[in-house]
Amino acid sequence: MRTRLSAISSGSEMLVYRGLAPQDLPVDDSLTALSGQFSFPIKYGYAVVGQIEKLGPGVPEEWLGRRVFAFQPHENFFNARPDDLLPLPDDLTDEEAVFLPNMETAVTLVLDGAPLVGEQVVVFGQGIVGLLTTALLARFPLAQLITVDRYPLRRRTSQALGAATCLDPNAGNFSDMLRKALGAQQRYDGADLLFELSGSPPALNEAIAAAAFDSRVVIGSWYGQKGATLDLGGRFHRARLRLISSQVSSLAPQISGRWTKARRLAVAQENLRTINPARFITQRFPQTQAAEAYRLLDTHPEVTIQVVLTY
Repeated sequence: MRTRLSAISSGSEMLVYRGLAPQDLPVDDSLTALSGQFSFPIKYGYAVVGQIEKLGPGVPEEWLGRRVFAFQPHENFFNARPDDLLPLPDDLTDEEAVFLPNMETAVTLVLDGAPLVGEQVVVFGQGIVGLLTTALLARFPLAQLITVDRYPLRRRTSQALGAATCLDPNAGNFSDMLRKALGAQQRYDGADLLFELSGSPPALNEAIAAAAFDSRVVIGSWYGQKGATLDLGGRFHRARLRLISSQVSSLAPQISGRWTKARRLAVAQENLRTINPARFITQRFPQTQAAEAYRLLDTHPEVTIQVVLTY
């Protein structure tokens, strides 16, 4: 397969770039192309759109020339089994299809959070996964959708997607601002459902502090080797809060009787058409300039939403 476009997943890839991924953890047991451990040297990435140029023995001729998606690292050419490829329909552009893994993650987060009509929902972190989650949640009949991010570009994008307000967590009075926003509806003492997607461990404490009685906090962030010190000695215990770990490699047991990975992937693909995430691409770098792309994400994340590599 010849690669046409690949997307950098800035959350997990920055952990690897900075050496913060657990060295003894398998890269991904569920993906054929990502075997081995998080130790250098490593090929990483898992969002590639390309075209099949050659076939191995026994592969049907109709695969030749097909445009497909693959969970593969960033590279110009690679070999893959047909079962590991997703043929792309003509009405889905490369720029939309490359968002498939992050859209599938956003669908998983919403499935795990299970928002209800009339709930107050807060999403911490408006990177690409946070924005896609916000776009999905904005379609629900919620009482209120509040988002949180430190970068103005992402705050503006979040509100354009339907968030009632997007708060800056670095503001000196952030906790008061969030409580005031949640208290706008006097029937509630906090948020019913919260998502921690910022990748910043301190944000989890902010989520716990903003949660109402018997509410859910869905943790979609991967902290890697970053430690998370939680304040569980205050209201957490008496408020009966639920911390829910969410990760796209598996389905929650409570829905696995009806949901399969194939069904989830199909839902994610359909939402690529309706949300049109190609508009979130802020920078394009030739694959030969990948080092510059990673330096930008490392040093100036405030100007980025989604960075892609072209081939």
